[in-house]
Amino acid sequence: MDSQTHASALDTLRFDNRFTRELPADPIDDNYCRQVTGACFSRVQPRSVIKPQLVAFAREVAAQLGLSEEACRSEAFAEVFVGNRLLDGMEPFAMCYGGHQFGNWAGQLGDGRAINLGEVLNAQGERYTLQLKGAGPTPYARQADGLAVLRSSVREFLCSEAMHHLGVPTTRALSLVLTGEQVSRDMFYDGHPKLEPGAVVCRVAPSFLRFGSFQILSARRDHTLLKQLLDYCIRTDFPELGEPSPEVYAAWFEEVCRRTAEMIVHWMRVGFVHGVMNTDNMSVLGLTIDYGPYGWLEDFDPDWTPNTTDAHQRRYRYGQQPQIAMWNLVQLANAIYPLLEHTEPFQRGLDAYADTYERANTRMLAHKLGLQDYQADSDDGLTTELLVILQLVETDMTLFYRCLAEVELAKATDSNISDTELMEPLMEAYYRPSELTDDYRQRLRGWLSQYAARAASDPLDDNARRQLMNRTNPKYVLRNYLAQLAIDQAEQGEFSMIEELLEVLRHPYDDQPGMEKYAEKRPDWARTKPGCSMLSCSS
Repeated sequence: MDSQTHASALDTLRFDNRFTRELPADPIDDNYCRQVTGACFSRVQPRSVIKPQLVAFAREVAAQLGLSEEACRSEAFAEVFVGNRLLDGMEPFAMCYGGHQFGNWAGQLGDGRAINLGEVLNAQGERYTLQLKGAGPTPYARQADGLAVLRSSVREFLCSEAMHHLGVPTTRALSLVLTGEQVSRDMFYDGHPKLEPGAVVCRVAPSFLRFGSFQILSARRDHTLLKQLLDYCIRTDFPELGEPSPEVYAAWFEEVCRRTAEMIVHWMRVGFVHGVMNTDNMSVLGLTIDYGPYGWLEDFDPDWTPNTTDAHQRRYRYGQQPQIAMWNLVQLANAIYPLLEHTEPFQRGLDAYADTYERANTRMLAHKLGLQDYQADSDDGLTTELLVILQLVETDMTLFYRCLAEVELAKATDSNISDTELMEPLMEAYYRPSELTDDYRQRLRGWLSQYAARAASDPLDDNARRQLMNRTNPKYVLRNYLAQLAIDQAEQGEFSMIEELLEVLRHPYDDQPGMEKYAEKRPDWARTKPGCSMLSCSS
């Protein structure tokens, strides 16, 4: 198949750019940094690059869009999804929004280096926005270059897809393309910039509307446009709620609260730490969005954050993510308050967040232990004690829960079974086995005994319990050191580890014989290696 045929295959993408058709545009066409008022977006062209090279693509995302794998491997595909060529129907734009950053109002932010190519309708009538990250500056770039480097782009591409296959609500990633150019970045903002390979990720989602999309309009008291944007959002992304009205606005906020709660429970389940839960990084669709200095909880520490910018305050640490989500929802409520002008509907929404989170979280905690239902009388103490035990010594969260399914609970109450024999299935979860004191072993054994008694009273038998645990607790997650190893190889022109990781992460709950190396706990060398522990927002 020649390049022209491949181009024709891409031209089958059917664009229906409702966002730009129904909402007001920035009247200024020139691309320079400025405050954009009275508009939801600015039209902007991606920056051309010298030598696009496809690194990887997600075949499942391509299939959703109606693209064949052969078309995705074509030269035309790389040209389009690096920003060098526009297909018929593409109308590139950058969105205007604001937000609270680390708890402080930051004013206008916007798509500083994200350029939406347009909205595609697939064969099933589903709407997807295609967005390039790193394709050049926009009016919202705040004096930055609008580019992205391979390092952060690999992390975004892999994590978007890893989260989807884990069952976490998320934006997706279609492709990762090298630009053939070098980009200067100071990785830790310490005065030591260096040149890094440039790259562009194509992100895909039904919508990229954020809490901050509404906040900026409310902060500017542009209530007419605020209403127009919310009406558009409801009609496009929440049509099941009905035609926009004050009652539907309240129902919309309540639905956003519920979806946000469910997303956060999934984060907590798999040990994901977003790292930058600013309100401009919160999707109104309840999708995980903007993969920057995120991290995966390895040793169980509720106070851990992967973001160097947050190292002192630890605002966005793992254990505080549910509370931060609530705080962010309060800011969204404040933004759309002018459309209702009474608090009761918003309180209902926030109550729905709390109720949804509580129910989903307790169900999740029960399922992590292989219990069919959560029984507060017994399980509150059981789960609380386990979370304390996990912090007493350095314990890998992912491996502990996965290994727990292999513990023979009948042995937990047998005094003839030694602590060593009972704990043997759990040993690979400990980073420093020498720190397992007698007191720790006794405390863990006491917990295992309580757990065994609770499991015995549950309707599920041992085999069903293990199956439920292994459907809830992944074996494979995108550990920071694995992503960094893939980055190190990619920067040398070797992309095979990216492809292999992507394939492994497609099946995170399966054993996958031969791939066990990707399920191992963080090695000692990765404790302090840049990119393997904490990360900065530099990308």
